[in-house]
Amino acid sequence: MAAGEQDDTRPLVPCVGGIVHDRAHRLLVVRRGQEPSRGLWSVPGGRVEPGETLAAAVEREVLEETGLRVRAGAEVGRVRIDGGAAVYDVADLACVLLDDAAPVAGDDATEALFVDAATLTGLDCTPGLVKTLAGWGVLPD
Repeated sequence: MAAGEQDDTRPLVPCVGGIVHDRAHRLLVVRRGQEPSRGLWSVPGGRVEPGETLAAAVEREVLEETGLRVRAGAEVGRVRIDGGAAVYDVADLACVLLDDAAPVAGDDATEALFVDAATLTGLDCTPGLVKTLAGWGVLPD
């Protein structure tokens, strides 16, 4: 394989991410408890289970990682993340927050919180997160 080429035999793993804003237009983020990017901040999300829709997957993942209920909306963008042995194909969906509760970390997250733009830029985020969210027009206020 030439330099810069990808191994096309690696499995493509379908995943979702939830773009969730609260009433103050702060963004819901979690500190990842698992690889890839363990310890870094990102939006909540994870793998799509067999037979699960993207909407059902993101609603489940947000609930598992933050304790918050959301209703999935439209896809705002998609990224591919090199996971070494696999490539994660992540569909990020806009979600409507159904709870006014504070997020509580659970499942694969070690922390969960709503952040404004200034706080987000000060966090150690997953590679390209802030730039990608900016390009999609979904950064917090």
